[in-house]
This record gives sequence, C-alpha cells and structure tokens, in this order.
Amino acid sequence: MALLKNSLMLQGRLRHAAAAAALTARRGAATSTEEYARRNYADNTSEYNTVIGSLVAQRRPYLLRDAYDDMMLDGVKPERDTFHTLIVGTMKGSRLQDALYFRDQMKEMGLQPDVNLYNFLISTCGKCKNSDAAIMLLEEMKAHGVKLKGETYICLLNALASTGQTDQVYAIVSDMSAAGLGLNKFCYAGLITAFKNKTPTTEETMAKILDFVRQSKGWQFVERVSKDSAENIMMNVSEEELYNLPTAEYVNRRGGFVFKQHTVYHVAIHACAELRSKETLEALLEMFNKDNRDGSTYDAYMVMQAMRCYLRCGDIDSAVKMFEEYSSLRSPPAEFYATLAEGAMIGYTPRGMQLAQETIEKMISRNFFLNARLGTDLLLAAAGETTGGYTTANYVWDLLQSRNVTPNLPAVEAYHKGLTAREIPSDDPRLLNVARVLDNLQLRFGPRRNTQ
Repeated sequence: MALLKNSLMLQGRLRHAAAAAALTARRGAATSTEEYARRNYADNTSEYNTVIGSLVAQRRPYLLRDAYDDMMLDGVKPERDTFHTLIVGTMKGSRLQDALYFRDQMKEMGLQPDVNLYNFLISTCGKCKNSDAAIMLLEEMKAHGVKLKGETYICLLNALASTGQTDQVYAIVSDMSAAGLGLNKFCYAGLITAFKNKTPTTEETMAKILDFVRQSKGWQFVERVSKDSAENIMMNVSEEELYNLPTAEYVNRRGGFVFKQHTVYHVAIHACAELRSKETLEALLEMFNKDNRDGSTYDAYMVMQAMRCYLRCGDIDSAVKMFEEYSSLRSPPAEFYATLAEGAMIGYTPRGMQLAQETIEKMISRNFFLNARLGTDLLLAAAGETTGGYTTANYVWDLLQSRNVTPNLPAVEAYHKGLTAREIPSDDPRLLNVARVLDNLQLRFGPRRNTQ
C-alpha cells in the first residue's frame, strides 16, 4: 500500500531521484543508506513493475520514461513483463516515440518482441496516425519470423485506416482472406474509418460507409484460438481500445451506454458527425430501425453522436428532439448535456448560446457537475465567442471554480485571451484570478525530462 501511495507522488520524485543519482555519480560521493531510502521509491524489478503498472492505471504515460530511466540508474534489470506494461502504457497514452524506444531497449537486452507486443505497437501507430510506422513494424515481424494473428491483421487494418490509406486497407483485407480469415465487425469498422479519413471527401465516401454497414450484417468471427485475447484481458485492454475505435473510452460504462453488437453503427454514425453528413446519418438510423424491429433501440453512444452530427450541420431542432426522446425513456448521462451545450455554441448564434447555458443549468440541477474533461471542452467552446457579454464562458468558469476544478491549459489560455480582448479593467478580480491560474498551469506543465 505504501508503494502505491508513493507512486502517486512520482511526478516530482522521479525527476528528483534521477537528478540526485546523476549528481552523486559526478561527484563520486557515497550516498548514505538513510538518504537513499528517503528519496527512492523502488528497489527491485517487482517494485518497479508495481510502480509502472500504477502509472499506467492512472493514465500518466508521460512518466513512464522517467520511471524507466530511474530503473536503469538503480541498476535494476527490467523483465519481459516490464516492457509489456511499458508499451501498453504508451499505447494508452498515444506516445509512439516512447513505444518504439522501449521496443529498442527490449531488443538491446536480448528480448525479442512477441506477436502481442507487436499488436500493441501497431495499435499505437494507429492512435498516432502514423501508418508508415505500422508498415515498418509489419516488415519487422516478417523479418523475425513472428507469425501474425487475427488481431494483428485487424490492428494493421485500423492503423492504416487512421490516415485514410484505403488501398493499403484493401490489401490487408486480401491478406486476411488469403490466410483463411473472415471479416468481423472490427474489420468493417476499420473500412469505414479508412474512408472517413480519406481526403478529399467525395460522394463516394458516404456511399461506401452505407455499403460497409450493409455488408457487415453477415460478418463472421475472425478465426482465433482462445489465448489470443488473454494478454489483452490481463493488461485491461479492450478490443475497442486495441483497434482504436471511437467507443474505446465509453465501452466499460454501465447503463447501456454502448451495446457492443452495434459496433459498426457506432463507427458509421461517428463518421457522419465528423464529416457533417446529415443525409447519411438519417439513412443509417432508418437502416438501424429496419434491422431492429424486435424492439432494440439506439444506445447512448449512438444518440450522442447523432446529436453531434445534427449540431455540426446546424440543425439544432433535430438534436434537441433526439435529446428529449432519449430523456423521456431514461436519465441522460452528463455527456449528453455537455454534447448538446457544446454543439449549440457552434457559430455562436444568440439562440445557440442561450440553449447552451440553459442546458448546462439543467445539467447542474440534475446534480451533474463538470469534471475537468467536460469543463475543459465547454470552456474551450464558450471562450471562442467574440461578441456578447461572454456570459456562458463566465458561467462555466464560475462553475468549475466553485468546485475547485481546474480546466486544461488550452481552455484557460483561450478564456484568458477572450477576457483580455474585452474592455475589462486590468485589476478586475476575475481577470486576475484567471491570469493566476494560467501562470500556475504554464509552470506546472513546463518541459519534462522525457517528452514526445
């Protein structure tokens, strides 16, 4: 328990431990046992593995390189499991440079990456939209005789899809067919994503998305052995996260937020929102209703993305209608209110800004409070208003301050810029408070030992 508690303070202590060790080495001085025990947080491989696992669980991937450097300075040799945890952490944090660094370190110690590790590396390429690196890893696997699994093909497909490489995606599909593997829902999701990301967007783009949804109705499970997903489960990596699907952060939410059988619809409707295609959205919703006449209805994720699509297309009425229809059946989650409020602010129309503030007020009245993520998104959206009294931005800021929640740096910078652009006295309490928070954030998130 003490070890886990120590890991919570790693952000500062990792840096101090390494600096102290380097300074001691330069001076050639001996460090007392008491001083070493005071500043050190791990002494052996097992303890370092625990600390690294804790950092991954806390979603603090920016500290993994620091922990690894301290491990080396302490003369502790990492094991294969150490590298697997490190690379899973970099995948979750979308840090490709760090992932490849750990891969290289692993090889230098005589440990050849296995197929599961390559899956995590390729997935990281997809999250960082680097299809060239994914191809490089594929060639490396072939050169070392590492046999591809069904999951590897899907990781590759989705990594290439992240940059709209439709020709290469089709080549992976052909390779899967040659290997006797059928397409499953994650493959169709990758095909949809590839056309969503392909530029420029054409009429063919939306037609292809609809066509892939139709084709997916006869999808087959990719052939696999039972141990294929064992490490993913052990590492707490869902298939949605491994394949970089937009539902990854919601898939473990309770209350029917995501029905996994609707994966292809999730990705397709998300594509409609990103590409602002109201016509394709309504065609998809009609298709879904025909396919689910047994009473199955939209899950929360589908409704949220449909609302985003309507709002990004300027159709506030349809978005409000979807919100109210869902609310009449079940209690909407906090993300619904935030999605409606954020989307209503697009274009900063008087009606949209009024709807945004009313929606946030309803959210608060339902005892939903803004956390750092939702607060950051709403403040960033509201801070872009250049006319009017800045009422919504001030309201969001006050809500966050009342609960001692600090939004992320970009949102505070945008809000501060919006305040200074208005005729506000330099000694205004609000302006002074925002400036103080901004200074603290800029100091806190200054350069680290290891950055990507």
